[in-house]
Amino acid sequence: MAKAAQSGIVGRSIARLEAGAKVTGRAEYVHNLRLPGMLHGKIFRSTVAHGRIRRIDASAARALEGVHRIVTAEDICKVIPNPHYGPAFHDQPILAIDKVHHVGEPVAVVLASDPHVAEEAASQIVVEYEELPAVFDEVEAMTSTAVVHEALKPAGTFPDLKHLQGKKNTNIALDYHLRRGDVEAAFKAADQVFEHRFRTQQVLHVPLEPFVSAAEPGDATLTIYTASQSPSFVRIEIARLLGWPENKVRVKVPYLGGGFGAKLYIKLEALVTALALLTRRPVKIALTMEEQFYTLTKHAATLRIKSGVTKDGRITARLCEVWWNGGAYADIGPRVTQKSGFTAPGPYDIENVHIDSYALYTNLPPAGALRGFGIPQLVWAYEGHTDIIARALKIDPVEFRRKNLLRNGRPQATGTVMKDAAIDKVLERVAARMGWEKPFDRGSGTTRRGRGVAIGFKASISPTTSVAIVNLYADGSCALYSSTVDMGQGSDTAMAQIVSEVLGIPIEVITVVHPDTDVTPYDMATLGSRSTYHMGNAVRRAAEDARDKLMAMAREVGLSAETTPIPDVFRKKYGMQAGNIVGTGSFIPTYTPTDHETGQSDNVTPFWMVGGTGAEVEVDTETGQVRVARLINVADVGTPINPRIVETQLSGAAIMQLGFTMSEQMTFSAGQCTNASLAAYKIPGMLDIPVAVENEAVDSMEHGGPFGAKGVGETGTFGVSPAIANAIDDAVGVRLTSLPLTAEAVYRALREKQGKPLQND
Repeated sequence: MAKAAQSGIVGRSIARLEAGAKVTGRAEYVHNLRLPGMLHGKIFRSTVAHGRIRRIDASAARALEGVHRIVTAEDICKVIPNPHYGPAFHDQPILAIDKVHHVGEPVAVVLASDPHVAEEAASQIVVEYEELPAVFDEVEAMTSTAVVHEALKPAGTFPDLKHLQGKKNTNIALDYHLRRGDVEAAFKAADQVFEHRFRTQQVLHVPLEPFVSAAEPGDATLTIYTASQSPSFVRIEIARLLGWPENKVRVKVPYLGGGFGAKLYIKLEALVTALALLTRRPVKIALTMEEQFYTLTKHAATLRIKSGVTKDGRITARLCEVWWNGGAYADIGPRVTQKSGFTAPGPYDIENVHIDSYALYTNLPPAGALRGFGIPQLVWAYEGHTDIIARALKIDPVEFRRKNLLRNGRPQATGTVMKDAAIDKVLERVAARMGWEKPFDRGSGTTRRGRGVAIGFKASISPTTSVAIVNLYADGSCALYSSTVDMGQGSDTAMAQIVSEVLGIPIEVITVVHPDTDVTPYDMATLGSRSTYHMGNAVRRAAEDARDKLMAMAREVGLSAETTPIPDVFRKKYGMQAGNIVGTGSFIPTYTPTDHETGQSDNVTPFWMVGGTGAEVEVDTETGQVRVARLINVADVGTPINPRIVETQLSGAAIMQLGFTMSEQMTFSAGQCTNASLAAYKIPGMLDIPVAVENEAVDSMEHGGPFGAKGVGETGTFGVSPAIANAIDDAVGVRLTSLPLTAEAVYRALREKQGKPLQND
């Protein structure tokens, strides 16, 4: 048998396992799936933001040659009597029932063997509505007489949201409150009090593989093929909708062409399920790029932040109000509101904290998880606010942060003591890599240069469960069964490295079996950078279980467990190459729910993620054009399993957030998205990316993580937006408080500063 651990496979930058399959085009995606007798579905969508459905006329569509069937909510209810789903509230119907809640909501589906026929037929459907008052702004939604949902049905899915009820006759899905110390008394005692308001815009995930799902009916069974980040949840939720046991529903997920939080929970799976059961044929729906804009977005948010400080720069009090624009359906918004809301004071040691965080319904497309789970919105506010205070006090921005940092051993605002969070190291490495103490060229003429820093942190989602199986074969090869979805983040490779390290076998003999709920065990979901820590721990335990069983077998047959090759142990036991050893492992971190009144908890997260960004910019004072010349991303990821993957994750996250910072914004007119295409919605191109993008993981250890590791996928997003805004302020002395930081926004601010404001359109 190989020795107990292969030398240093964890911590090495080995190539990703799926690289060959992807570059040669052999990697499997649901988008390419074809099933015998398969029908294609195309969706007719609402054209009003809020209205009662008075009549659906599908006669012209039905008359089109090649149309198999047209389905409305009335048909859906024949196979699923209560067709509402959602992870926080069961508030989203499979197809609109009685009324629509946002432009783009699915109202009817056309089925045909030819997707082009289905698409043409869908365009022939006519629906009449009685329009209702609508609300689009998250702050207005707090008091609006336009109420999006008359009834609320809590899902009871998550242990930490068991109290979730929503507020009847309002648009408040969840309100989270945190109280620590006496904020009002601290404000009165402060030398200065600063208050600012920030806003972030609605943006899109833009995975280049759009949403796609297919369902195949069997004999009292159903198989779903789907581009999903949460196959275990899909199985549970579909079984609940059908009233079936879980073992009658099978969910299979190959590779994903990007997800970023969009492909979580139920998206198309319930719809294709109902259609397959109605027709008794396989049904597939693949959305267009435009349709992604109507399916799930990132929360727009408004943030009010107020701080009391001493004359020497100590923050003594902080008040935060956060309004999250959840759109027409809650999705995971209440969890964003709670889990991110309690970090609104930032990575600072503040004795007196008051937080109110609200998840709000509006008549815009639903909002959900998007790489950062609300943290980038919060960091945008508190790190811009931090720089404003530092400049007003004439204290260097880095020094001001040093003075107030939350350090290990000190309680965060919830009361949970910080541990294994290298906030100070991240800040120092950002400053060092930027040469913060050295002279800086500030440009000349119409080109001005500036630099800025920002730092943010995030609590990991908890409580959650992960289970893994390691199957060791008689020839010494191995298969890992895990429901973690590899959507480009390299989880297959990282998990295989953990197995290789524990069992002492080459990574080349390890196969990672992709999620298939009839084969791979339960995992809550691939989200929130939780997989390395949660599934990584489960995988390590499963591999250790297999190793221990192998060593026991070797002892049983009188062999040395340390020196005998694995195949020889099996042959001695069974007399031939036969048998298996199956190791299992599960991981559920400890967690103490926050108090509903105070938001306090002594164990609110299993680990903290920390990310910092430094930015250098050039601003053209004649046009407002901003060029990001240098972007430095530094993170605490514990001890990396695969350093190269960590580097690319940091880079990818930062570039994604760069788009949200500089150009990306969904624009709406009466609830209709007016730029729902990649021609009008501008994601970064190669020429928009800084020439210098530098990434670094600080020397750190997460003692609860597998081999000292923790997640990284979101960390590079945290500080990008405020670091760039701080650099613009440093360059030309204007402070932008709303995203994105377009040339027009900068130019308007410059003209305002000059006393020559531009007229609004």
